[in-house]
Amino acid sequence: MTTSDLIQQIKFKKSFLCVGLDTDLTKIPFHLRKHHSPIFEFNRQIIDATAKYCIAYKPNIAFYEAEGLKGWEALKQTVNYIKENYPNIFTIADAKRGDIGNTASKYAQAFFENLKFDAITVAPYMGKDSVEPFLAYESKHTILLALTSNNGAFDFQTQTLDSGEALYQKVLQTSKTWENSEQLMYVVGATKPKYFKTIREIIPQSFLLVPGVGAQGGSLAKVCKYGLNKNCGLLVNSSRGIIYASHGKDFMQAAELKAKGLQKEMAGYL
Repeated sequence: MTTSDLIQQIKFKKSFLCVGLDTDLTKIPFHLRKHHSPIFEFNRQIIDATAKYCIAYKPNIAFYEAEGLKGWEALKQTVNYIKENYPNIFTIADAKRGDIGNTASKYAQAFFENLKFDAITVAPYMGKDSVEPFLAYESKHTILLALTSNNGAFDFQTQTLDSGEALYQKVLQTSKTWENSEQLMYVVGATKPKYFKTIREIIPQSFLLVPGVGAQGGSLAKVCKYGLNKNCGLLVNSSRGIIYASHGKDFMQAAELKAKGLQKEMAGYL
């Protein structure tokens, strides 16, 4: 999916909501566990309930890897289901990969060719040769970890370098020099709203994937105040706040209400 396609969907749906599919077998409604693939069945129903309100889905790969082969099968079923039934929805592999070039190439092949994701999250700290293999794929997107939503982000990402800039600022500036950097997006946590102004000064046109709204306490209003650009430029993610809005048989209806509420709020900001 191209950036233009993504922007068109945002305008059409009046939404920049990304639903995180952090599907945990221990948290899904008990009645679904009888299914041959309970993870996929849960995802399928969540997708059907929320697709009209969101423009992206983001499976967190760790939750699928933890279940072994069955988890990988459920992941592939999930992506295939989205592609077949909601082909205009953007798919993000939240994998946070980061390794040397030949290994990065295989990760890119796995997620872009085999699983057919539109985008993948990648760690930047091994430099350009660990990221450019992902950027080599036309119409695919690499979402670089810039300033994350967790408390540990302050351990390294905001530390001041000898040059006077913070490490996350150095990452942003340097990444713009990499080949096919126009295909980069960036992860910026909703719990760090005061940093958005500085980030937008460095990458004014780039899309930001923003986790942390909902269960982590991030403010959508503050994210929009400092993060929106002329093309929206935001993919705001909510995972637990939507998919686990209810643990009962009404989980689909509860997820739909949460997604609908966020979409309505987003439409106001757009």
